[in-house]
Amino acid sequence: MIDISVSSLVKSFELGKNILDGLSFTVNTGERVGILGHNGCGKTTLLRILSGEIGYDSGDAMIAPSRRIGLISQIPVFPEGWTTEDVLRSAHSRLYAINDRLEELTGLMETSQAPELLREFDRLSEDFRRLGGYNMEIDRNRVASGLQIPASMRSQPFDSLSGGERTRVNLARLILEDTDILLLDEPTNHLDLRATQWLEDYLLHFKGTVLAVSHDRYFLDRVVQRCIEIDDGKAEFYSGNYSFYVEERQRRYEEKLKKYEKDQAKIEQLTKAADQLHLWAFMGNDKLHKRAFSMEKRIEKLNQNSERPTQQKKLSMAFKQADFNGDEALVIEGVSKSFGEKKLFDSLSLLVTGGERIALIGDNGTGKSTLIKMIMGQETPDTGYIALGPAVKAAYLPQIVNFSNPERSALDTMLYDCRCTPQQARDRLAAFGFRGEDVFTQVGALSGGEKSRLRLCMLMGSNINLLILDEPTNHLDIASREWIESALADYTEALLFVSHDRYFIESFAQRIWALEGGKISDYRGGYKEYLSWRERQAVTAAVVKTAVKKAEPRKPKQKNTARELAKAEREIERLEAKQAELDKQAEEFSSDYQKLMEIEEEKAALDAELEQLYERWEALSDE
Repeated sequence: MIDISVSSLVKSFELGKNILDGLSFTVNTGERVGILGHNGCGKTTLLRILSGEIGYDSGDAMIAPSRRIGLISQIPVFPEGWTTEDVLRSAHSRLYAINDRLEELTGLMETSQAPELLREFDRLSEDFRRLGGYNMEIDRNRVASGLQIPASMRSQPFDSLSGGERTRVNLARLILEDTDILLLDEPTNHLDLRATQWLEDYLLHFKGTVLAVSHDRYFLDRVVQRCIEIDDGKAEFYSGNYSFYVEERQRRYEEKLKKYEKDQAKIEQLTKAADQLHLWAFMGNDKLHKRAFSMEKRIEKLNQNSERPTQQKKLSMAFKQADFNGDEALVIEGVSKSFGEKKLFDSLSLLVTGGERIALIGDNGTGKSTLIKMIMGQETPDTGYIALGPAVKAAYLPQIVNFSNPERSALDTMLYDCRCTPQQARDRLAAFGFRGEDVFTQVGALSGGEKSRLRLCMLMGSNINLLILDEPTNHLDIASREWIESALADYTEALLFVSHDRYFIESFAQRIWALEGGKISDYRGGYKEYLSWRERQAVTAAVVKTAVKKAEPRKPKQKNTARELAKAEREIERLEAKQAELDKQAEEFSSDYQKLMEIEEEKAALDAELEQLYERWEALSDE
């Protein structure tokens, strides 16, 4: 069954310039599809059209009837004063409406036994059960925990949350709504590694349809089953994940290039032959003109069908590196840092030597960016010290890039800050995708990704031997990420970076600093090896815990232990019998919603009491 059908879709925001120009594709029920393409090609526009947020000029964009659709990039406006919990609960608004109607029907049935009331009550009771009405609270807690929405955040006003927190809450709301079709626009942008992994696992088990726009290549590799690339407003199809897409795109490019070169060789051959025939015709054989004209028609047809394939230009610059002399590039000794009652670090001591490549990872809010700012002297440690080696020349790319004079153009910013000639500035800007009129854009009007690209372009002109990057791939499209990786591939000096981009971490990290609970686990190895090490550590910890529990000294045997054990067993038998009786009552009163609710409450209380008895029985058995 087809969930999404797009046919000959056209959309423009400027007269004569179609961002989508005849786009056509279909997505079947249960498919997970990645939408790829350079920034500005129309990916987000497509999702907004499918969600009904904006219209289109011509063509068709259809969603299967009765299918519920949710767009993650679009955060709805909620009533003033709503807390995060209110937003999460709104996902179950349908269930709450059914619950209210059931209570209303219960009241009506006390005075009337009309058949239509009984039928409606039975139907709604079944809907409430089928849609998970009895598990609403459990589901909310599960999803909130997975996306790291703690109880403190759930009690906060939704309007007071940051943009990233709102995105997480909205994603949780869409998941709880049990949406049939999920439209995800950069879903991992505001998630840390743990939350991203939880989302990936959720989507892998999601029975609905997923259409995802993402620059997270690791996410695309794990989640999507096929890719659709938007190129010049039309769709190119790839029947695999991101890695398949990269290889297949390169193969198609080489195939098109070979065809183009073959066509050009044929055109050259035909042109020479036609010119020769015209020459011979002028020498007295007029019939040869007709053959030459026929050849020229073939040449014209070949020219119409032969266009040189293009690839996005690769980064053509590299970091200038300063010679490093000495053993210590960076020393962190006994560093602690707190903000009010919240302690971020406690007695951190680390050493970085020349040429090391270190990834600083950890959950959001653990203090990664704060540590980077302390290294750059923008924050001061409460205790301890941080020192750069005497020959170290550091460069820093912050997570949020700002410029001292936002009114200046990109070109003027390069001229003022990098002390280079206009031609050098233009060449360096062109290497980073700023071409033509782009160089005259005010830096304050650039997007977050464009600002990062410009700052990186400026850093590359400096002699450095310690490069510090804070989320360098945030807000960048895949091509820009590949540019940065290309530049870093030839950089051989010390590198310290914060990133949630697992593809980037895997490519460059030779040492992992995992920040958790105010401490850093210092692992010397790549990201995959680190994950394997963490798994082994978890298994070892579980074994040790079991061994310690077994080795705990037994309490002296008490005279009445056997009597208490027998008493606990009799009480357990009594409660289990009562539990079985309640199960029978639930079947007997299956059409009485009010009675069912009372039985469920009694069962919940019984379960809690039984849980305590089981624990007591285990303790007495050990004794």
